[in-house]
Amino acid sequence: MAGKADLSGKLVTVLGGSGFVGRHLAQELLARGARLRVACRRTEVAGRIKPLGNLGQVQLARCDMTDAESVARVVAGSDLVVNLVGAFDGDLDAVQGSGAGRAAAAAAAAGASAFVHVSAIGADAEGATAYARSKAAGEAAVLAAFPAATVLRPSVLFGPDDQFLNLFGGLIALFPVIPVFAPQAKFQPLFVDDLAEAIANALADPTAHGGKTYELGGPEQISVLELNQRIAAAAERKVLLAEMPDALSGLFATLTGWLPGAPLSRQQWQLLRAGNVVSGQHPGIEALGVRARPLGLFLERWMVRYRKHGRFEDRLAA
Repeated sequence: MAGKADLSGKLVTVLGGSGFVGRHLAQELLARGARLRVACRRTEVAGRIKPLGNLGQVQLARCDMTDAESVARVVAGSDLVVNLVGAFDGDLDAVQGSGAGRAAAAAAAAGASAFVHVSAIGADAEGATAYARSKAAGEAAVLAAFPAATVLRPSVLFGPDDQFLNLFGGLIALFPVIPVFAPQAKFQPLFVDDLAEAIANALADPTAHGGKTYELGGPEQISVLELNQRIAAAAERKVLLAEMPDALSGLFATLTGWLPGAPLSRQQWQLLRAGNVVSGQHPGIEALGVRARPLGLFLERWMVRYRKHGRFEDRLAA
């Protein structure tokens, strides 16, 4: 591929590879010629990835991050390993704290030449949430087990099949009034394909990127209120966006966050209020050879589905 490092013949194991990021990363790695092993708890969910590669280029493997033997088994024989596993609830240490370190140790024992660990902006050993603390613990455990690992901290990710823009788009299409929690908190949304390219570049050149931590954000910082306004405009929906005070938002999240399907847990609200932008203390996505693309490049096209008449809107107007 022109301008992109070739990974032909390399066996890349992606832990937690069946999810949103994993699907996009699979396309990037397969396009570069890699052989791909997608490791996850439920391999039936990863079935959609197999057709992306050529015959025999993709294999699926069942893996439990809390089980050292399971992790060692799926990384055995790997040239390169990526850890995408993360969670917002449950035993966070077992999954993204000590679990991340377990994965890095298994990769080192297997002789992998590179390990890329995807963490998150806001990882903080002294953070207010268990999520932030476990993310920081995971980074420390990874670097202790695999000192040449690359740690990537992305901001909020967006893509055509995400649960970020589509969540807001769906709500705006359904309701005339939308409460906006933490309206002035800022994000630095990153296109998921740009993250995939950054991961692949880090895998391809561990000498340059190993042992480093990168903070990855998009080219613009956007408040939660502005994001809702832009989504509503792109969906051609007139809605009232009601800015919610923090005290009321926190109470709502506390009282309803434990319910199945709740839009916002207490921990998610705390993370939302804290914002999600790069700190400038670590190199950014440009240092990985990626020019991040802005949200505006895609939003108009992706929000068509949330217009009153969907993709037929323009035809009816004509």
